[in-house]
Amino acid sequence: MSGPETVDRVLMTAAVVFVVVAAALLLFRISRGPSMLDRAIGLDVFAAVIIAGLGAKSAFARDSFYFPIMLVLAFLGFTGSVGIARFIAVRDRPLSRRKAAGKEGQR
Repeated sequence: MSGPETVDRVLMTAAVVFVVVAAALLLFRISRGPSMLDRAIGLDVFAAVIIAGLGAKSAFARDSFYFPIMLVLAFLGFTGSVGIARFIAVRDRPLSRRKAAGKEGQR
């Protein structure tokens, strides 16, 4: 193996190790999260870690097969985050604002 190939392999291995460590720490955060919002953010970041892992695998194999899969996962992660944020925003709205919004809908 030549010098650049060795450096390339070492850097890709380090990237995979960092992705695995990040995934383990995120699983800990998701399981121990004090609030539902912490768990939701952890799941969103976990989707990003999966995308990074697929990117590292794609770079390691020098194959572009996983790029469409990464794109779909990014889209699903974004829409899931927006949905969770909207759900939490409505749920955590103060009671007085909920009553005012309900009265406006009745008119």
